[in-house]
This record gives sequence, C-alpha cells and structure tokens, in this order.
Amino acid sequence: MAMITKLLIASLCFSLLVLQLAEADHDTVSSNLAASSPPTKIDCGSACEARCQLSSRPRLCKRACGTCCSRCSCVPPGTAGNYDACPCYASLTTHGGRRKCP
Repeated sequence: MAMITKLLIASLCFSLLVLQLAEADHDTVSSNLAASSPPTKIDCGSACEARCQLSSRPRLCKRACGTCCSRCSCVPPGTAGNYDACPCYASLTTHGGRRKCP
C-alpha cells in the first residue's frame, strides 16, 4: 500500500513538472513571436488629420492625437470614439485622469 502511494505521488509530481515545462515553452515561443515583429509605423500626420477634421479646436486635437499616435503607433478610425480599435490610444490619460487622446 505504501509503495502505491509513493508511486502515485511521484507520478503526480512528474506530471506537474511536465505541465510546467510545457507552459514555459509556450510562453517563450509566444514572446519570441511578439519580439520578432516590430510595430508597424503609420503616418500619424494624415491619420490625425482625418481624426481631427471635425474638431472645434483642430490644432489642439492634432497635437494631442500626434502624441498619442507616436506612442501607440495607431489611431482609431473615424472622427470620434472607436477606442476599442486601439486600446493603447484609449488608455493614455492626463494627470487629471481624463483621456489624453481625442
């Protein structure tokens, strides 16, 4: 009986070790894929021009949009909203906690 218990515990430990190694290998492969593809640069000037075309303060809008675009390398489509298309753009905030990006 003691031999069966020891064998069961040993096989359980071995299984956990194999699962841990498989997960570590998966994380290494996915991080290598992410590191190998550099973020694509977009033309922030024209993207922000389109984003700010209906703004009541176009210069301020383009300046804020340009800052956000240079940090995130993306600008959401349309003139407002659509933040789900670019989560980085949506996450930038001012010191007061308001959205930085138009």
